[in-house]
Amino acid sequence: MECISIFDMLKIGIGPSSSHTLGPWRAAERWISELKSAELFTEVEKIQVHIYGSLSLTGKGHATDYAIMLGLSGADPVEIPIENIHSRVKDIQDDHLLNFGNDRKIAFDPKEDILFHRKFLEYHANGLQFEATLKSGKKKSNTYYSIGGGFVVVKERKNAKRKQATFDTFPFPVQNGKELLAYCASNTISISELVLENERSLRSDSEIDANIQKVWNTMLECMYLGCHTEGKLPGGLNVQRRAYQLNKGMLSEANTYATPEEWLTIIRSTEVKFRQILKWVSCFALAVNEVNASLGRIVTAPTNGSAGVIPAVLMYYLVIENHKADFKHIKQFLLVAGEIGSIFKKGATISAAMGGCQAEIGVSSAMAAGALTELLGGSPEQVLMAAEIAMEHHLGLTCDPIGGLVQIPCIERNSMGAIKAINAAELALGSDPKDAKVSLDKVVETMWATAKDMSSKYKETSEGGLAVGINMSDC
Repeated sequence: MECISIFDMLKIGIGPSSSHTLGPWRAAERWISELKSAELFTEVEKIQVHIYGSLSLTGKGHATDYAIMLGLSGADPVEIPIENIHSRVKDIQDDHLLNFGNDRKIAFDPKEDILFHRKFLEYHANGLQFEATLKSGKKKSNTYYSIGGGFVVVKERKNAKRKQATFDTFPFPVQNGKELLAYCASNTISISELVLENERSLRSDSEIDANIQKVWNTMLECMYLGCHTEGKLPGGLNVQRRAYQLNKGMLSEANTYATPEEWLTIIRSTEVKFRQILKWVSCFALAVNEVNASLGRIVTAPTNGSAGVIPAVLMYYLVIENHKADFKHIKQFLLVAGEIGSIFKKGATISAAMGGCQAEIGVSSAMAAGALTELLGGSPEQVLMAAEIAMEHHLGLTCDPIGGLVQIPCIERNSMGAIKAINAAELALGSDPKDAKVSLDKVVETMWATAKDMSSKYKETSEGGLAVGINMSDC
């Protein structure tokens, strides 16, 4: 039973993975904070980090070691200049010295002090343990679990008393789709209006708007950067960036612009035949995930690996469906998307290490489908119907990244997830929800059952599917 803000579901961070990069980064920050609270930070003489399970199996490809080094050195994933990432990591690797918490220097050799273990911990597939040797010779360790979307938790003791659910925080505490629709009906409000009231229990209207604007600015800048960057992605697969050529091919050479906002305005004036729409939506999604794959700044939506779906569908609405759309519509879209994502997190998972890619692309497609449906005038029932349709057609989708990199097939899957979301919204808008045979809650339940039945080979371990069918040498 959780109160999940939309800003928990839509976090600004660094690619390529929310669970394998952003999560370990945040875990390192949390460990430092806990050491300071226990007045042990200044006593630390040596650090070792143990990485387990899926985090270990695909950690190198997901830059898990980079994230740990940057987190331990006090860098903030929201603020760190992207161009500084490689140099900061290289300094640690070359000097064997870590500026612990950006406060004090400690000897640290990443090759010796970041240890990858194939073993899976029982609590979650993404486990990592930070171990400090103190001046007294004693050791202090903490274990964390990166559960997807940048969320980090610790394992509860079996006999520990559960904390009181924090549902008093929200005026409309929602656990599932049925409760969400009941609140909307009894209060005669839309889903976005309900979510806004919940957010108001946490922060002021001005803070909400500022945070949403920051999220959207990051999404737009990410699409813009991806569409204006040529070359191949790092990592060894030699994947050619495609968003640049798609963007260039659909804009006239006479079009001139200097900012993401001007670029958006130019796109609104382009041809809108079906093929062009498909190309633009694909272009937006590819752009985001090409930036993500190169350790760029993106918004988890709800994860890094699925970060391209929501901005692509929102951009579709802005440049194709409604040229007069403004911040009000962007806010409405993100409020609904965040709420749908939270329902999947509460009832199933948003971690590919636990549920395969259905937990990432499937959830992001459902979030985008529902959000687009409300913008296009759909009822709360049609919003949930669209989300259900989108997930229904991603059930069982495996996570099998080649070389442990968030590139093949991950980048293209964002394009497909975005297209499916738009289609799902149209199907829901043309349907009577009373005729639906499958509810959102039933598809969430089914997704979780499918996740538990799925072989671990298809859960972000690079031990099955395309990950073993295609060798790095083939690329």
